[in-house]
Amino acid sequence: MLLQRMLKPQHVLVLVLCVSASEDFDWTKSERGSFYYGTFPTGFSWGAGGSAYQTEGAWDKDGKGMSIWDVFAHKKGKIFLNDTGDHSCEGYYKFKDDITLMKDMKFNHYRFSISWPRIFPNGIKTDHINEKGIKYYDDLINMLLDNNITPIVTLYHWDLPQVLEEKYSGWQNVSMVNYFNDFANLCFERFGDRVKYWMTFNNPWSSAVEGYETGEHAPGLKLRGTGAYKAAHHIIKAHAKVWHTYDTQWRSKQKGLVGISLLADWGEPVDITNQRDIEAAERYVQFYMGWFATPIFNGDYPQVMKDYIGRKSAQQGLGISRLPVFSSQEKSYIKGTCDFLGIGHFTTRYITQKNYPSGRGNSYFTDRDLVELVDPRWPDPGSEWLYSVPWGFRRLLNFVKTQYGNPMIYVTENGVSEKVQRCTDLCDDWRMQYFKDYINEMLKAVKDGVNVKGYTAWSLLDKFEWDEGFSERFGLFYVDFLNKNKPRYPKASVQYYKRIISSNGFPNQREVESWKRKATETCSSSNQLLAADPLTSHMEMVTEIVVPTVCTLCILLAAVFLMFLLRGRF
Repeated sequence: MLLQRMLKPQHVLVLVLCVSASEDFDWTKSERGSFYYGTFPTGFSWGAGGSAYQTEGAWDKDGKGMSIWDVFAHKKGKIFLNDTGDHSCEGYYKFKDDITLMKDMKFNHYRFSISWPRIFPNGIKTDHINEKGIKYYDDLINMLLDNNITPIVTLYHWDLPQVLEEKYSGWQNVSMVNYFNDFANLCFERFGDRVKYWMTFNNPWSSAVEGYETGEHAPGLKLRGTGAYKAAHHIIKAHAKVWHTYDTQWRSKQKGLVGISLLADWGEPVDITNQRDIEAAERYVQFYMGWFATPIFNGDYPQVMKDYIGRKSAQQGLGISRLPVFSSQEKSYIKGTCDFLGIGHFTTRYITQKNYPSGRGNSYFTDRDLVELVDPRWPDPGSEWLYSVPWGFRRLLNFVKTQYGNPMIYVTENGVSEKVQRCTDLCDDWRMQYFKDYINEMLKAVKDGVNVKGYTAWSLLDKFEWDEGFSERFGLFYVDFLNKNKPRYPKASVQYYKRIISSNGFPNQREVESWKRKATETCSSSNQLLAADPLTSHMEMVTEIVVPTVCTLCILLAAVFLMFLLRGRF
């Protein structure tokens, strides 16, 4: 039985060298074989990632300006439990400690984003450049390189300067193209001698749909049926302009690469023998990843988007399509503007056809004429939207191969969350299983001939999870957010992922089967440490918080129970 579930979009990111050739993807071929033992090619790159607003904290320190997320998170009712990223992991102050963790895990690369308002507090280069912000990223980049860790840098991970939202309506205004290019150009100038992998945008799907269609994310606007398409149109133009700026001004001297990171959950037809289901599944992927990838590779939106949105716009009595149009000159300018493509992947949906009458109003979701379904047997350890469906990852990678001529791919975001538990548990067996299964499907894709060159786990640390606040944890390392020092504790998945890295895959059954047992042994002692720590470190905070940390709560309840026993005894 299949249950319908509304998509809650998030993140897996893949660096992909752009090629224009493509072939047809075989939707009827669905291989879901047993576990494959083998290793990745020599030189395969391993790492983890995070983003500025989610990890840095220091939201108003050292000259940083306000971002749309600073403002959005401070509005009551927008974030679960009214959490904010004001302090988060305090990565702004603790990055040296975090790099030590990366070095111990023997990472080849680390992915992070640069906060636009930390560099341009007012969003505009001519107003003010914050040199303290420049120094922070200089120090971060230099220390990564000193430890032989390659920086992979995202220029926009959703934190638009608030001034630009207030003055120009943010990504609804085409002026953002030039303002973003100025910011990117300064980053190339100041950091490009050391940074060789740049991504213009992280998951612009969420910026457009959740920021300007549903209002779940900053800036929180609900411009249904038009806002997301307009924002995406300007984001694609901004990406292209930044790519050309790097290509003409910096590439010859810096020898770097510029790409974009796109969210790409997989859509599988409910019935792979049913043509309507196949068409609906392809429509799901094209409205998702293809919305951005197709213009960048081919110069224009997917034909299915133009057809469906155009037809529904006409039925609604509109003179033109709600999907904006690129001019001939713009198509030529945008086409081929990527040296690699980032793809975010976490989960899969079953897809089937469903017609939504145009009279139901404008909406990105109803424009697609489809329904998303999940199998209730799929594991869902944390986020309500994130089901573990490993075989979808292999399908996605093969789709990218056929659509874009077998590009070079680096997975730059993949992982699983857990909801806050009743008692903190560092023995995250579900995450170890997720990494094992998903990375193995990636290995199978390599065996299929997909040109995958690297993998980035999401994420290094527990962090602020947007509208879910701190209620969901994606980290390899547990962060105690109620402790002012924000200590990090390794989960079992740290040791498990470390063994995958050191083995460069899954060498043999006997060795792989021992990894989980050994990782669980290490997390048991870590659990004892974590349980002992909060009683003292939170004592001064207990009267200030509504919900103490679970371990603190467990310890305090045990202490109260013991007190009653002693009173009864004496």
